[in-house]
Amino acid sequence: MAAREGRRAGPDTALSRTRVVSEAIRLADREGVHGLSMRRLAGVLDAGAMTLYHYVASKEELLDAMIDVVFDEIELPREDEDWRAAIRGRAISARQVLARHPWAIGLMDARTAPGPANLRHHEAVTRCLRTAGFSVSMATHANWLLDSYLYGFALQEASLSFDGAASFADAAEQVYLPQLPPEEFPYLNESAAALAASGYDPADEFRFGLDLILDALEAVRASG
Repeated sequence: MAAREGRRAGPDTALSRTRVVSEAIRLADREGVHGLSMRRLAGVLDAGAMTLYHYVASKEELLDAMIDVVFDEIELPREDEDWRAAIRGRAISARQVLARHPWAIGLMDARTAPGPANLRHHEAVTRCLRTAGFSVSMATHANWLLDSYLYGFALQEASLSFDGAASFADAAEQVYLPQLPPEEFPYLNESAAALAASGYDPADEFRFGLDLILDALEAVRASG
């Protein structure tokens, strides 16, 4: 902490570590993390590139700080709910946060210097599972399964070219169905037509899959 406080006393008093990290997140939200560099960020902040090193020692430290902010935005499992509702609420919150910060999806569990919000988040999830009766090994399995589903769905959702039922129906009618002649792809044609007509929203798939996972984990927990 002392080293970080020392870096805050940089030559540009308009800057702070919090502002540098916040602007980096806004930049990544707009352009993706691959477009983020210390020089690019300095330009957005109207500061010299070397000035930023008074607040973050490197791009890796900057990424650690950015990811910690993302973890801090995710709701922790509530202690006044049963484990299933608490973990479900946390997963839904995490999906919403990752929709705002899709650049973070591949970085969430890749940091080797996790920040306090990151550690607090994982501690809360593990505590929720352990106090519900999951063994250490089963809590670990549950964590891996839930996060793999969460990050995989968020990644897939970020790549979709439609948003909502109306958008899906338009895409099905204008893009997919013309590529799916019924004599060649009868089942795909049938599915696309039926889903478009029924008001199907791909976003609903998240809760469906999440509930299946939670049901399976509850069965394991109940069996001891």
